[in-house]
Amino acid sequence: MAANPQNPAAATPRRKVSRHRGEGQWAAGHFTPLNGNEQFKKDDDGLNVRTRIETIYSKRGFDSIDPNDLRGRMRWWGLYTQRKPGIDGGKTAILEPEELDDEYFMLRVRIDGGRLTTGQLRVIGEISQEFARGTADITDRQNVQYHWIRIEDVPEIWNRLEAVGLSTTEACGDTPRVIIGSPVAGIAADEIIDGSPAIEEIQRRIIGNKAFSNLPRKFKSAISGSPLLDVAHEINDVAFVGVNHPEHGPGFDVWVGGGLSTNPKIGVRLGAWVPLDEVPDVYEGVISIFRDHGYRRLRTRARLKFLVADWGPERFREVLETEYLKRALVDGPAPEEPVARWRDHIGVHRQNDGRYYVGFAPRVGRVDGTTLTKIADLAEAHGSGRVRTTVEQKMIVLDVEEGQVESLVESLEALDLTAKPSPFRRGTMACTGIEYCKLAIVETKARGAALIDELERRIPDFDEPITINLNGCPNACARIQVADIGLKGQLVLDERGEQVEGYQVHLGGALGLEAGFGRKVRGLKVTSEELPDYVERVLKRFEAEREDGERFAAWAARASEEALS
Repeated sequence: MAANPQNPAAATPRRKVSRHRGEGQWAAGHFTPLNGNEQFKKDDDGLNVRTRIETIYSKRGFDSIDPNDLRGRMRWWGLYTQRKPGIDGGKTAILEPEELDDEYFMLRVRIDGGRLTTGQLRVIGEISQEFARGTADITDRQNVQYHWIRIEDVPEIWNRLEAVGLSTTEACGDTPRVIIGSPVAGIAADEIIDGSPAIEEIQRRIIGNKAFSNLPRKFKSAISGSPLLDVAHEINDVAFVGVNHPEHGPGFDVWVGGGLSTNPKIGVRLGAWVPLDEVPDVYEGVISIFRDHGYRRLRTRARLKFLVADWGPERFREVLETEYLKRALVDGPAPEEPVARWRDHIGVHRQNDGRYYVGFAPRVGRVDGTTLTKIADLAEAHGSGRVRTTVEQKMIVLDVEEGQVESLVESLEALDLTAKPSPFRRGTMACTGIEYCKLAIVETKARGAALIDELERRIPDFDEPITINLNGCPNACARIQVADIGLKGQLVLDERGEQVEGYQVHLGGALGLEAGFGRKVRGLKVTSEELPDYVERVLKRFEAEREDGERFAAWAARASEEALS
């Protein structure tokens, strides 16, 4: 029966017919944007926003910024709006983005491989003092983050960074993020292979290349030839881990599909051995698979880990070899178990050239511009021109002559940067938290620093390796699921029934060849005020109940719920 244009209600109902769009995978021909993020990326490449920042926004001010640039494309150049002061965590998920936005930015400086000259570090410190109110946090991906950045100052900051070979290009956004690497690459006496040339070639080929600037989500990568497994390779989208092949010698074992956040997954081995000069090709193949086959319909399923989980490592390797590399990869061995419990390179260590490197620990990655310039000065005064950042929010001075080591260690101690930290100072990390982050629910940095002080005072003789990671929200930027004690920020009820800042507790997570996620005890949450008491209690129970040589993670896996409460 034909429809009656005068009476639409009388028309015969027809089922809407639409083309199945799947998961929005480009390789399946699904190019129609399925969410707002995909739409603004299709409308204009994020890399193009730099011109508008330089020619329009920096001259006309914050109010002139297009919303899709402000909360989208500007991330391609390392810029996020920071949280407006005074907004409590209970409003994080309630307020609109424009209500949470301050008129200042976080700006992330990407430091691939954690590699810095003292001249570069000094410039980072000077920018902090002049433009960022002294802020300069070291992240757990070897970057430095500023806060309080004005849009008017961004072009000048870029000029100064780029004059010394640094950049903020694709430090954020749906892009190839910083390539983390062993901070002692090329100098460690026990190194299997130096991955630095591969990092440099990937930077040259991929970073800022519009062929890879529109990915389904962020893409995290790691390359290390250290036998300490020092780059958290298990939780990256792609990682290359140093191994010795029985026939071909030193090279890299390939891992894909790791990641944390609200759906954590440990990466899987492809079972392939790759020589150093082929690492950039394999990296390009993996990131191309992500670009072409990655899920773009739902942001919550857009990371590579979901594709790897659906395909499995066998199919992933087959597609990589047949469709992208056009050749087979060599089968290879898994990494050997690391011999050291700590993987952060803290302390004094002999280099392969007879000199020494000195690793030291700020508190939860919190430093400032003045301190960074002093570190550069100290390094140079002790004969070094190179420093490194680590994935544990720590720093290292390289190339120190034996006769200069003691003086450098003493000079760092005077800045409260110890090369002989307690297990608590050494093993505690914290994300940005509610101080600046729009996603956060609770405070982290100051609370982590205070927790270190309390534990050092209460348990001064505790000498076991322990990791305590504080995160301000569920997104796991501070890797809570793989810490001995992981603390996920949320609002909890105190003994008076009032809603206060607190944490859900994860216990017994680990990285390494025994990698796994922490155990959650039903209902185990602590208020921020109770946190030192709780951590002290559980660590003392660990000391009392542990077997000889037992790690905290192993004890936490077998302990009773009562012992963990």
